[in-house]
Amino acid sequence: MKTKFFLATTAIAIGLLPAGMALAKTQISWWHAMTGANSEVVEKIAADFNASQADYELLPVFKGTYPETLNAGIAAFRAGQAPDIIQVFDVGTGVMMAAEGAVKPVAEVLTGAGMTFDKSQYLPGIVAYYSRPDGTMLSFPYNSSSPILYYNKDIFEKAGLDVANPPKTWNEVWDAARQIKTSGAAPCGYTSTWLTWIHTENFAAWNDVPYATNENGLADGNAELMINAPVYVNHFQVLADLAKDGTFKYGGRTSEAKQIFLAGECGIFTESSGGLGDIVKSGMNYGIGQLPYDSDAGGPQNTIPGGASLWVMGGKPDETYKGIAAFFSYLSQTEVQTFLHQTSGYLPVTMAAYEATRTSGFYEANPGRETPITQMLGKAPTANSKGVRLINLPQIRDIENEEFERMLAGEQSAQQALDNAVARGNAAIKQALGL
Repeated sequence: MKTKFFLATTAIAIGLLPAGMALAKTQISWWHAMTGANSEVVEKIAADFNASQADYELLPVFKGTYPETLNAGIAAFRAGQAPDIIQVFDVGTGVMMAAEGAVKPVAEVLTGAGMTFDKSQYLPGIVAYYSRPDGTMLSFPYNSSSPILYYNKDIFEKAGLDVANPPKTWNEVWDAARQIKTSGAAPCGYTSTWLTWIHTENFAAWNDVPYATNENGLADGNAELMINAPVYVNHFQVLADLAKDGTFKYGGRTSEAKQIFLAGECGIFTESSGGLGDIVKSGMNYGIGQLPYDSDAGGPQNTIPGGASLWVMGGKPDETYKGIAAFFSYLSQTEVQTFLHQTSGYLPVTMAAYEATRTSGFYEANPGRETPITQMLGKAPTANSKGVRLINLPQIRDIENEEFERMLAGEQSAQQALDNAVARGNAAIKQALGL
């Protein structure tokens, strides 16, 4: 009788719900680090997913910069309050891979929900970066990017530079930057975001030179940095020299330099392809070129993915994992990936979205927009260009940034800065490994 009474009263309660009101959805928290135009994309994707089904509600929450979001996630996990999904930037991959039990591999989330997981549908260079050596995909590559060159066409024209031919080598960048500065076309010639990601990690891959031993840590985490080799020293010494008279302007450790370029202070800018949304939104008359390479080294080879991926935290209810699987399945849809790629500048995660964009004529109508993809997929990766995988890469970047900032302030030479970064970085790696 009690069971019948419970069922009857439940049925009555459901029937008494106001029209249009459904039973509570399973909520899924998603911590992210997207700002500006990219934050708007996150909100739209979440709203569209929520509207596409009736069982789950995705709740995106901005948690600060990439490093701040990672640190917030670590603190939340230790406090037993981890989000369901967290966006972690590429250099945090080693940190998350080492967190056994704290995360649940995406491949397991999808197959556990009864979905077929076929990694061949994803761009190989991206999925490999976020997978175990055995091929198990650990995180979902939400916003993969490649560093590219942007330039202000109006400033180029004022400086007497060829608007149709952006610089392809670093020597050409230096020459063009000097011409912009000396001609008075802009207060500075060149600026860049992420000196660590663009000028060390991708510099290594694009020019096919080693960043660290043991295949940059992918073959064995007990690696030693090699960024004080002459090819790096020569590159950074030019940056230091150009900084003295303002031809190069340093903006900050992450994406702060974007505002310098958007303000029209500098004519040339290297940044993630994911920075495109804000540049388009600004209304600037801009152009896109490939990431410059060192004409005295081995490039161009292939770039390595930046941006971030979505990690699923462990210890969640099965219903939450079903909802996360539904969201990732939604994200993999061709029309969703096409929107994300064409709107934000991030790479499409799936081959189908890439082909759909190509056949639509989008790249012909938007010159340069295919550049970040061809940079990454143009050549098979070498031991130097498969990526960087260190257990404490965020810490290594902090060390490098400290030394770069002292160099740019005129306190030390490029050789001293890079020697210090290698010595300090190697010691930090040993300590992180407990050696």
